Amino acid sequence: MNPSKLLPTETLTLGCPILDGYLGGGIPCNSLTELIAESSCGKTQFCLQLTLFAQLPPSHGGLSASSLFLHSEFPFPFRRLRHLSGSFRSSHSDLIFTNPCDDVYVRPVNDARQLLDLMPKIETLVAGGKTRLPVRLIVIDSIAALFRSEFGNNPSDLKRRSFLFFKISGMLRRLASKYGVAVVVTNQVVDFMGEVEGINGVRVGNLRSLYSSGRRVCPALGLAWSNCVNSRLFLSRNEEFVGRENGEMSRHTKRRLDVVFAPHLPPSSLQGYLSISESFQSSKI
Repeated sequence: MNPSKLLPTETLTLGCPILDGYLGGGIPCNSLTELIAESSCGKTQFCLQLTLFAQLPPSHGGLSASSLFLHSEFPFPFRRLRHLSGSFRSSHSDLIFTNPCDDVYVRPVNDARQLLDLMPKIETLVAGGKTRLPVRLIVIDSIAALFRSEFGNNPSDLKRRSFLFFKISGMLRRLASKYGVAVVVTNQVVDFMGEVEGINGVRVGNLRSLYSSGRRVCPALGLAWSNCVNSRLFLSRNEEFVGRENGEMSRHTKRRLDVVFAPHLPPSSLQGYLSISESFQSSKI
């Protein structure tokens, strides 16, 4: 049986047929998807492009929808969004007739408590029908930054942090299920210092594959947060030296996308010399 058929749902295209095919159609609606990667690997670019592709009609892999982008990494890259928006509009001039930026709603979030307080307003926005296009994509970039400085490592703070993990993720999953929304959160990585088989003796997904820039890494926020998301994707990068050009060493950036775990996909990897915004030659593991 094809695992991608176990979860019948709408999906949002990533703008690349190879990536869409690898992920069973794209990013699933009615679900909470986490994208983990080290800094400068392309997490924010990935999410910005999703907010544009969401505006495409379903016949072209989109949702005919607008997006809510909650950012905790400051400042928000408005210039990059405008640049991507211009390219997107030019390449889809027969489908997009307004400024795509007008259908991306941006809101800063400073900490987990503020996000929790915003959830009723977010539901009102999603359910209210007051936007030009319905809001069917919610992005949080990044979830780790919301918990970065507020909590210590003492038992009381860890318990309070876990409570907020489950409270926030539960509300996001309910929104996704009730309104057919795709929820995407980004997360950071930290160096992996534990045993080969997992974290504290517990293995969550294919942890063996999580290497980036020559380092073994694992997702931030620990095991408790791992139980809060439906699917986890890992984006990594490694520099490869390919020879000399004009007297200088020439190198390529090789990126790899891993399905760490998902209810509808097997653990697997896709790698190649890729740009997040372009098709690429790849190999599947």
